[in-house]
Amino acid sequence: MKQEEKIKKAVALRYEEKKDDAPKVVASGKGRMAERMLELARDHEVPVHKDPTLVDMLSYVDVGSEIPPELYSMVAEVLVFIYNVDKKVK
Repeated sequence: MKQEEKIKKAVALRYEEKKDDAPKVVASGKGRMAERMLELARDHEVPVHKDPTLVDMLSYVDVGSEIPPELYSMVAEVLVFIYNVDKKVK
């Protein structure tokens, strides 16, 4: 396995139905930054969905930008996952 493949990556998304046209990348990090993002998510009980392929694609999207239409269906699956997690918690 190449060194680059071992580096942890994380991407945080935001989607507010009435405010956003599409989900936006609000944070992105590699290595220690990714580990810190995951730690903060756990600390604040933010659901985490692991999908290395999707994270790799989203890591090329600039922070503050909407995701490209090509990723809508993959991100929709993540949003359904989060919705179901939130529903179980409530």
